Amino acid sequence: VQLQASGGGLVQAGESLKLSCVVSGLTFSDNAMGWFRQAPGKDREFVASIGYNGESTYYEDPFKGRFTISRDNTKNTLYLQMSSLKPEDTGVYYCAALTRVGVSSRVADSYSYWGQGTLVTVSS
Repeated sequence: VQLQASGGGLVQAGESLKLSCVVSGLTFSDNAMGWFRQAPGKDREFVASIGYNGESTYYEDPFKGRFTISRDNTKNTLYLQMSSLKPEDTGVYYCAALTRVGVSSRVADSYSYWGQGTLVTVSS
């Protein structure tokens, strides 16, 4: 199983960025997916998750209204559209696949597979 995240980069505060995560080696459309962020010197934190068919989404409070998670099951790709970026959004963003049932999508330990991360740097 491989999760390949991309789309990170250096942006100014207030700008937007779209992350992508291409998944291979599992049936993408069967699994919920999530994005997590690890800021410098901090633990990995939940950003957003999306159900297997895209109908249900969840966001951690700091990201509600600014970030949008989506997926294209025809392309085996997960997305994170980030708008109104702030310097505190700086960090490595990881995509992850949740293959277990009955677990919380907000908890990192619930996820079975992880991408390598893509760095987002927001300057003030």
